[in-house]
Amino acid sequence: MFTLLILLALLPGPQPVGVVLTTELGEIEVELDARRAPRTTANFLRYVDARMYDGGRFYRTVTTKPDNQPQNQTKIDVIQAGMAEEREKQAFAAVTLERTRDTGLRHLDGTISMARDGPDTATHEFFICVGAQPSLDFGGARNPDGQGFAAFGRVVRGMDVVRKIHASAAEGQALKPAIRIISIRRAPAPTP
Repeated sequence: MFTLLILLALLPGPQPVGVVLTTELGEIEVELDARRAPRTTANFLRYVDARMYDGGRFYRTVTTKPDNQPQNQTKIDVIQAGMAEEREKQAFAAVTLERTRDTGLRHLDGTISMARDGPDTATHEFFICVGAQPSLDFGGARNPDGQGFAAFGRVVRGMDVVRKIHASAAEGQALKPAIRIISIRRAPAPTP
């Protein structure tokens, strides 16, 4: 039994999962960290595999230059997306918050993370960081509860597209028009 436990401990955990977000401005490829953020990754992939993001949109850009968040003392730079409004009632149950304190992941340039109101309320909406955003980590000042947000992967290709979306026309934080998500699919596994 002891030998079996040692062998199980030596086995690699879940491998990163590649996902390609095809938007009307181009592709963004992300690598999801299924080992350190398994619940958040599984939640996101439920929406991907059910094709619930198809026809969705990047609808929000939060910027420091120009500052479109005057009501917030702690400033951030992110873009936010979700399903099409008419599908929001089909969202799955909220997922338990995987805090950066526990996962070791951080909100760095290109980090993908789940949007939420209170702890354990994230469903389908996600955001991508433009630049490092430590105030979104556990203990950060952006959210009054100090619990941070659930980072679960990073952009590996397409930060130019992320920056285009971030710089797109907006009224306040609302992208005008929203940037359409054509599809989000798992990336093909690399061939050995």
